[in-house]
Amino acid sequence: MFKLVESRVKELFAHNKNGLLNGRQIGVEKESLRVSPKGGISQLEHPASLGSALTNPYITTDYSEALLEFITPPSEHIESVLDFLRDSQVYVYKKLQQDEILWATSMPCVVAGESSIPIANFGSSNAGQMKSVYRRGLGHRYGRAMQVIAGVHFNYSLPENFWPIYKEILQENELSLKDFQSEQYFSMVRNLQRYGWLIPYLFGASPAVCKSFLGGAETSLQDFDENTYFEPYATSLRMGDIGYQNNKENESGVKACYRSLDSYVKTLQCAIETPFPEYEKIGIKVNGKYQQLNANLLQIENEYYSTVRPKQIVQGNEKPIIALKKRGVRYVELRSLDVNAFDPLGINETQLRFIEIFMLFCLLTESDQICFSEREEIDQNELLVAHQGRDPMLELNHNATKHKLKDWAKELLDGMQSVGELLDQNKDGTPYQDALQHQLGKVLDPELTPSARMLNEMRETKEGFYHFAKRMSEKHNKYFTKLNLTEERNQFFDDEAIKSLERQKQIEETDDMSFEKYLQTYFSQK
Repeated sequence: MFKLVESRVKELFAHNKNGLLNGRQIGVEKESLRVSPKGGISQLEHPASLGSALTNPYITTDYSEALLEFITPPSEHIESVLDFLRDSQVYVYKKLQQDEILWATSMPCVVAGESSIPIANFGSSNAGQMKSVYRRGLGHRYGRAMQVIAGVHFNYSLPENFWPIYKEILQENELSLKDFQSEQYFSMVRNLQRYGWLIPYLFGASPAVCKSFLGGAETSLQDFDENTYFEPYATSLRMGDIGYQNNKENESGVKACYRSLDSYVKTLQCAIETPFPEYEKIGIKVNGKYQQLNANLLQIENEYYSTVRPKQIVQGNEKPIIALKKRGVRYVELRSLDVNAFDPLGINETQLRFIEIFMLFCLLTESDQICFSEREEIDQNELLVAHQGRDPMLELNHNATKHKLKDWAKELLDGMQSVGELLDQNKDGTPYQDALQHQLGKVLDPELTPSARMLNEMRETKEGFYHFAKRMSEKHNKYFTKLNLTEERNQFFDDEAIKSLERQKQIEETDDMSFEKYLQTYFSQK
């Protein structure tokens, strides 16, 4: 089925002798809730010793003041990515107050109502206020509990010298190199959606959830015990229909189009400019306080929930879709990874090697346009795997044909074999092919998946979700607190914290317009 992949890999092998893939960039973003010793979401402010959440490029917050985000600098070496991720968490643990711990799972701990989730504070600057108002809007639209689900994002780009060679291999003479690069990244994105159900199956680690998360709402989930909901074959409830989704956006019929960069930008621009009656009821500025950035279908592009995003690095206060429009796709962000509860870092080397194989495979294989019926199949497959992925009888749909998950997954992994060989070409040993074999084991035996391991352990120890997650969090806490940073690394994080506070102060001092005018200027970018 994947003969084209093998053919393209064969041609790349010859070029890769000279290190064609050297310089590819991998980055990881990992979210983690700060939790109080009593087990609730921390009510303490983001530690000042970590610097400014607005301007620190490596340690920041996401939706909530309590939701930390660790960002690694891009590197071609997976080991370097993991070293940085480990060290940043070691550093944070030394700065936490009042015996707080970092939560070890994607789904949050005990949620004592919406008001127990503090929205992140980014300071008094216009840029900082915009980030906070955006989050306030998300809370009104989807509820705050949805926003404190943690995940791991994998960022990936191919080196600049790869693209002219690949353009030659594909015999593409009509497009400029920049347009070719964007076109190929969109091919990758379509396939990441098409085959993306594989990620929650292999790495999903949220088959259960604390009942407090649903706040008493009706659910079809089953009782695991008096405090826990679950589904017997679930892999990633985070990626299911209790997770954060643009349900209102789906109802209105606006969908991001992945046919091309131009169509993607146009559909998101349309969503940002299209008023939505239900959000108009919330109001924009109520009693002098902004409740959301606007009453449109999406406040900004980032509100559009997707398992994968084509990205470009923004410059200054540039809108992400403007950055894409001007400079094309720079990298692709895969967003469907649960936090790995069994690893202190939240992700490990074997996972990262497999994900790189998967990303490259999705670039090199056929990538037809996604029609309406296939879009429905993709969305349905994602939900099925999230809620029933380990059911041995589960069938998924592809091109109006039913496929047993196990058979389709095995077919995909077989198709990735040559990509693993390509990535191992200039290496000692076969770390990529080994990572692939490790995932094959999970396809052949679903009991090896993190979701199955989690439920089995909960049954063996007679723990509900909360007690399991708290025990794992405390175990990881011991791991991190026993580690020490090198003097150089510790100084690096100290310096970044100090510089970030200086940058925030400078931004606040140089603001020269009202917040209202700032928003007008921002949204008028074309």
